[in-house]
Amino acid sequence: MNHAADTPDAPIFDPDTFRLTEQQAALMQQARQLAGEKFAPRAARHDRDASFPTENYRDLHAAGLLAICIPQSHGGLGADYQTYALVAAEIARHCGATALTWNMHVCSTLWAGKIADDLEMDDAARTEHERRRAIHFRRIAADGAIYAQPFSEANASAVGQIPFGTAARPVEGGWLVTGRKIFASLSGHADYYGLLATEIAPEGNASRRNTLYLAVPANAPGVRVTGEWDPLGMRGTVSRNLEFSDVFVEHDAAIMPRGVYFQAASRWPHMFLTLSPTYLGLAQAAYDFTVRYLRGEMPGAPPGKRRSSAVKQLAVAEMRIKLEQAKTLWFQSVSEARVDPTPEQRLRAYAAQFSTMETANDLARLAIRTCGGHSMFRTLPLERIYRDSRCGSLMAPWTAEICLERIGRGALYQEGETDD
Repeated sequence: MNHAADTPDAPIFDPDTFRLTEQQAALMQQARQLAGEKFAPRAARHDRDASFPTENYRDLHAAGLLAICIPQSHGGLGADYQTYALVAAEIARHCGATALTWNMHVCSTLWAGKIADDLEMDDAARTEHERRRAIHFRRIAADGAIYAQPFSEANASAVGQIPFGTAARPVEGGWLVTGRKIFASLSGHADYYGLLATEIAPEGNASRRNTLYLAVPANAPGVRVTGEWDPLGMRGTVSRNLEFSDVFVEHDAAIMPRGVYFQAASRWPHMFLTLSPTYLGLAQAAYDFTVRYLRGEMPGAPPGKRRSSAVKQLAVAEMRIKLEQAKTLWFQSVSEARVDPTPEQRLRAYAAQFSTMETANDLARLAIRTCGGHSMFRTLPLERIYRDSRCGSLMAPWTAEICLERIGRGALYQEGETDD
């Protein structure tokens, strides 16, 4: 199949070369066409105005992609982890903000679906989870509901060092939730906030083992969106603050049973690698831009070809090598996503996260240097790609520094080993 003839862009991962399934190839092509034809023309406006791409989400729902990881038995497409990641990368090469926020939404279904299925629950908890997740899945697949995933709290909770400060106190029929989340993507635009909160025991103790994952209705009394959103990049995510003041959340709002999130964070670590497809897509976009710009094929760029210079050819070669390295490592790691990975697979996941996040901005940097000053006008996408890629290394819970720390320690110490 001549994939390059299907759309203006060949797939990031050729289905034949990477031995993808028919479903993966079809969904990647669908996403590539949708994002290229509709999301890309809107991206500059949403970046300029820091406005949420609401129309992109309508298109995602119409295409069935809001329900990509919802099982077919619940009205979704039934895609697995790797398939989601491949599709997300295709979207990101055209609009990083849409891909990043779509990740937050899809994770609600992935965590409640495939990941929860792999974890231990007793029969009663499993039955209750199946009943409750059907409620959430139906809202998304049938009604197009958007789920966010507010995570960060300006403390060490997001990286798993302390319990979440957002507290859920048991009351009759559910919980009262109080707390604050920062960098909360989709704030003011999601229908439900998939909130991570610590259930407070009667004796008042807080433990990471008591983490709850709750779908809080955006219009619930006590929910407020606060603050301004004027960051370096990813302006279309509209990641303002969320404040919760004695918000009542019913029992059926639980996306995961009590304690299952803690189990997932310990045993299914690739759940935290789902931000990386966005940055892999941005890395591909930086390379694509450079090739088209130097070939004189980039709309809006000055006329003429700039490819004859040996210096520029060498720069493109360096970019291609870096891109291939990141893609290969990333693909291997997302292929290994599973419950209870081996120590080597866990370290490879950290390496894939670090490499992808750092390579995305490195390629954007090289693109700027290689293409020159005219490429930096905001009428062209490279300036936005550079800004959008810059903060990937700061993404919790696996920031670049945390990845380096865990790789270094994991390479030098076996589990439970000390110097005492």
